[in-house]
Amino acid sequence: MSVRIRLTRVGGHKDPVWRIVIADQRSPRDGRVIETVGRYNAQSDPSTIVLNEERVQAWLRRGAQPTSTVRKLLRIRGIEPARR
Repeated sequence: MSVRIRLTRVGGHKDPVWRIVIADQRSPRDGRVIETVGRYNAQSDPSTIVLNEERVQAWLRRGAQPTSTVRKLLRIRGIEPARR
């Protein structure tokens, strides 16, 4: 099982808010998740990124791979995931 840290969309029509979640890579974008570790709102000025950094670090140590977008968000928050 390959675990990813990725975004899932919530919010209304033309008003997206994204949750940062831990999910199996085979599940659909808005499907079943293992854990929610944060949220991201690109509509606000400046963009809002809220993370449970302790849980993100724990999942990264376990081998979870962030998607490219989540990798950028982690770098903004000062978390450097290891490259594979």
